[in-house]
Amino acid sequence: MRQQNEKGIGVNTNSYLAFLVISVVLVVIDGQLIYRSGRAYLEQAYGTSGSARSVTHLVVVLFHLVVLGLIALLSTIPMDTGSQVRDVVVQLGVVLLLLAAAHGATIGILSRIREQHREDKITEDIVERRQQKREWGTHPTANPVSDGPEKQAAVSPSIDQHGPYTSTG
Repeated sequence: MRQQNEKGIGVNTNSYLAFLVISVVLVVIDGQLIYRSGRAYLEQAYGTSGSARSVTHLVVVLFHLVVLGLIALLSTIPMDTGSQVRDVVVQLGVVLLLLAAAHGATIGILSRIREQHREDKITEDIVERRQQKREWGTHPTANPVSDGPEKQAAVSPSIDQHGPYTSTG
């Protein structure tokens, strides 16, 4: 079925539908790859699958919306190479380039989320250690040991008090 659009360029409904179907299938497949690998990637940082799954799901939904929107816009741009098959191939080539750029951007987003989570975790660990250190500072770290109940532990006097050390001068 061939129709003329307002510019007089022939539009084949079958080619148009083939372009849309192939494009959507490519986006869904790439989205699933990103979801699976992204979830495993974030689980290493989060330690739990629930948090990693939620964050990855949100990022993949954003990926799908952006790429499908770009495909919808691309489908309205007329291509006239003289052959309907070439028109579809050119449009699919543009879709693949857009998909590659969106895939790279999504991986970048997942990497940034992972690094931010790691930084937050390190900061929490440092704060916790400092807090523990303060708590330990209120208690002596070592108690003097005596030789028995009648003897007290002794410490040599300081140099200022003319202890066992002599200075020449």
